[in-house]
Amino acid sequence: MKDQADRPLPTFEDVIAAHERIKPYIHRTPILTSEYMNKLTGAELFFKCENFQKAGAFKVRGACNAVFGLSDDEAAKGVATHSSGNHALSLSYAAGRRGIPCNVVMPRTAPQAKKDAVRGYGGIITECEPSTTSREAVFAEVQERTGADFVHPYNDPRVIAGQATCSREFMEQVEGLDAVIAPIGGGGMISGCCLTLSNIAPHVEIYAAEPEMADDAYRSFKAGHIIADDAPNTIADGLKVPLKENTWHFVSQHVTDILTASEQEIIDAMRLTWARMKIVMEPSCAVPLATILKNPEVFRGKRVGVIITGGNVDLDKLPWMAG
Repeated sequence: MKDQADRPLPTFEDVIAAHERIKPYIHRTPILTSEYMNKLTGAELFFKCENFQKAGAFKVRGACNAVFGLSDDEAAKGVATHSSGNHALSLSYAAGRRGIPCNVVMPRTAPQAKKDAVRGYGGIITECEPSTTSREAVFAEVQERTGADFVHPYNDPRVIAGQATCSREFMEQVEGLDAVIAPIGGGGMISGCCLTLSNIAPHVEIYAAEPEMADDAYRSFKAGHIIADDAPNTIADGLKVPLKENTWHFVSQHVTDILTASEQEIIDAMRLTWARMKIVMEPSCAVPLATILKNPEVFRGKRVGVIITGGNVDLDKLPWMAG
């Protein structure tokens, strides 16, 4: 079966087509601001709240674009993927809307809330060990057995085009942004930002935010080639995966810089957002704010778009409850 990652890189025309295709199945998520956050950071921050998205995360954009772009013949065997959570539940959501099967391989350590959501949307879970090697090996068995269309969590051009619709909305909702910052794991959201902004707002700086404990994108960016960690350990469970060829293409060409934050800085930023903005967000989503607080000189005086990528949290295991 053809690996969808071998498809041509997406263009901005693909982004426009994706936006039309997925509009019936997604929310146009709101922008929130906070005077407190602005004073604290010295920047004017605009938060794009993908935690309010269908299925609770931005990944429903790419998933819907892939699922609803399939022909009837292609869709007949369903779709399959491997994911630590948000892509799995987003693909399950999209497949359910189309009425086709969805098989997902998830690490056994994935948050229970995300596993429950996958099953709630009708997804069929096969568990693997929490490493890239195990994930890909188990997935190969599942795909061989089902013959399903592989929708990669981030290296799939259809997914990147779908994720790019988020930053397209952002530019329509807020004028005069100087910079946009989003978390980076595999790089699907950041690649979408690169694709959109390089075409319609090339002056806007693009920053990626990453945990120090899973900083392979940061090290790749500095080295000039992909460096992949097999099983990093961080509270930001959505950011444990490495860059791949398609996302590296966009990151290496268009990202201004990659900034990192410690585990405690991520937890502090997550708790601060919950307390001050009254919104539920995942640890992965707190990394951008953590890096802004850590590097105020980079953002001071600028209008900065911050993408809050998801809100699928295990409420029984909030990080500040530890101990």
